Amino acid sequence: MLPLAVSAEANTNLSPEAFEQCKLQLQEKAVQAGVSAETARNVMAGVSHLDKVIELDRRQPEFTTTFADYLNRRVNDARVTRGRELIREHHKLLHRVTEATGVPAPYLVAFWGLETNFGSYFGKMSVPDSLTTLACDARRSTFFTEQLIAALQIIDEGAIPVEQMEGSWAGAMGHVQFMPTVFLKHAVDADGDGRRDLWNSLPDAMMSAGRFLQSMNWDGDYRWGREVLLPDNFDYSFSDGRRLALGKWRELGITDAFGKPLAREDIQAALIVPAGHKGPAFLAYHNFKVIMGWNRSEFYAIAVGHLADRIAGAGGLQNPPPEDTPALSRKTIMQLQTALNKKGYGAGKPDGIAGPATRAAIRSYQQDQGLTADGFPARGLLEQLKINI
Repeated sequence: MLPLAVSAEANTNLSPEAFEQCKLQLQEKAVQAGVSAETARNVMAGVSHLDKVIELDRRQPEFTTTFADYLNRRVNDARVTRGRELIREHHKLLHRVTEATGVPAPYLVAFWGLETNFGSYFGKMSVPDSLTTLACDARRSTFFTEQLIAALQIIDEGAIPVEQMEGSWAGAMGHVQFMPTVFLKHAVDADGDGRRDLWNSLPDAMMSAGRFLQSMNWDGDYRWGREVLLPDNFDYSFSDGRRLALGKWRELGITDAFGKPLAREDIQAALIVPAGHKGPAFLAYHNFKVIMGWNRSEFYAIAVGHLADRIAGAGGLQNPPPEDTPALSRKTIMQLQTALNKKGYGAGKPDGIAGPATRAAIRSYQQDQGLTADGFPARGLLEQLKINI
């Protein structure tokens, strides 16, 4: 019996015979996991290999997205206006979800807006096709095998007919783009029709989103975070992820976005400067970590929080991110990581992703060079290290 991942071949070259063998093994595993033999057999018989899914999984974007580009594309006036309209339109439903889960309506609508532009686009790919293609691929076979089996369990329970189970290329589904395992654990039947339907039932989708956030300990007493202003000559080493009480940040000279003193509360917060010292700064509270439990991206979490604020009536950022920051290719980031490592600043294995280790290495280098140590790969830093943009 061949291994599920058919690791001897890159999946772009997976033969039809090998794919059929992999399908049969997945079918057997699904039945062993409790999926009915009829559902497993009928669904898997109709599954096709999607080369496009492998292409999308392999694709490395030529440029990383700048914070300004990411935020401006996702939090704009049109989306804010539509979000406010939908809060009014679905007031009773959203109030019910908030009462049940503690998650305020603006956040629920913000997730909805970022995930599917308020239900206007769920994705057009067959979820069983996508997940089977990825489960038969060596790169992340274990993860996608689990997702496929969960998708078959969802079909088996009658939540959605297989022909209607469409989603993203990676298998995310419905109004709020749940992966199948998240669906099984957190989707609920909020409209009482006996099915958990995240495609056609907004009550099911919104209550499920609230339940998911509640399961990650959403704190209904506080917001996600806030924009703040930093004093001149601020020590940016404090933006290394440490969490301090709000009163401590106040002692360090940080004010709210309008220059007013922060409260002397014990609420813990971390300082985030996603575009370096020339861009906006944020203090992120506990709910910021909850949002990242949905999507492990600081940009995403800030966008959700800021969109929720805007939908609730707030204005734009007082210090918008600079739009002239260059977008850096993964190759450029790898060159930066290599250069820092050679100089003795541990940036980790060069992978083209400016993660915590890379930012810490940049910060250390900046400190030693007398630069503003914000951990941000700005143009001047790259030029000093003789790295072409």
